[in-house]
Amino acid sequence: MEIYRVAAFRDNYIFVLYDATSAQAAVVDPGDAAPVLQTLEHLGATLTTIFNTHHHSDHVGGNRQLLEQFPAALVYGGAEDRGRIPEQTYFLQEGDRVQFCNRQAEVFFVPGHTRAHIAYYFAPTTDTGWGELFCGDTLFAGGCGRLFEGTPQQMVESLGKLRRLPDATRVWCAHEYTLSNLTFAITVDSDNAALRDRLKQVQATRAQDQPTVPTDLGLEKQTNPFLRWDTAALQQTTGSTSGVQTFARLRGKKDLF
Repeated sequence: MEIYRVAAFRDNYIFVLYDATSAQAAVVDPGDAAPVLQTLEHLGATLTTIFNTHHHSDHVGGNRQLLEQFPAALVYGGAEDRGRIPEQTYFLQEGDRVQFCNRQAEVFFVPGHTRAHIAYYFAPTTDTGWGELFCGDTLFAGGCGRLFEGTPQQMVESLGKLRRLPDATRVWCAHEYTLSNLTFAITVDSDNAALRDRLKQVQATRAQDQPTVPTDLGLEKQTNPFLRWDTAALQQTTGSTSGVQTFARLRGKKDLF
């Protein structure tokens, strides 16, 4: 399974999954159909599957146009997004399995950013040793999504599910927010040497207009404050005594940053 990162809008990423053997493709969160169609044409691929993580228009806005070109494509999304994702045909819950390119993905229910958000995790193969996580706007490189429809408790539980995945997991998050996220992170976790090193690296990468996605989960566990709500350093920074309170205060600081 090859993964193509497709830029859209100002800072969105759409992901095209491609099976060269069958010339079939899937797409994750196609907010805009045009760049997806260009990628499919370049690959000579037939779109068979649309994987949506949540209902926001910058993630589902291309569904209908893609189906005009590929009417047999299946549209997956969360069960609780019923009526909010255009042309949705499959309604997924925690623990469901979906398949593409002879690889199976586990579905995680990860509310917080929205009440119905889901993520897709393809376990590692012997070829690469890496798992592939498509997490929409729940987990970002160096950050996490805003809480539009959920609570801090929900988001901590959701991020906790993702944090338990193996370090060797590529995180295909849906926005290029990394530099902004890390610029905030260093203000609340300034003694974190791994974070300082990462910020320098990302500054150099973005200065060359290069992408920072995918990231890897092992690095996120070391440097992303929104996966470190239970560390003494961040609890001290936020004056908190519980993980959820620490997370909530960090999220509040980021919202105002």
